Amino acid sequence: MKKTSKQLERYFKGVASSKRLDILSTINENEGISVDGISEAIKTNFKTTSEHTRRLVLAGLVNKKYQGRQVTHNLSPYGKKFIKFIETFQHS
Repeated sequence: MKKTSKQLERYFKGVASSKRLDILSTINENEGISVDGISEAIKTNFKTTSEHTRRLVLAGLVNKKYQGRQVTHNLSPYGKKFIKFIETFQHS
């Protein structure tokens, strides 16, 4: 099913930040990672990382899974497509 321009806008706004791109890449490399783990990996504070991650979830690029008190993050199918899209620019 073809996405509308409004739907595409949501995805592009979701990654319209270097920190969010770093987070997306970190989640891609570490499925099931927590916000603490992401924060440590990209060297930003927890609060900033949490807000950027929340925006990626709202954009539909990242999924959260609650496991007791732990929250893990994985890429959604669209998040995986964005990683492939981003990689085409990194390697050209």
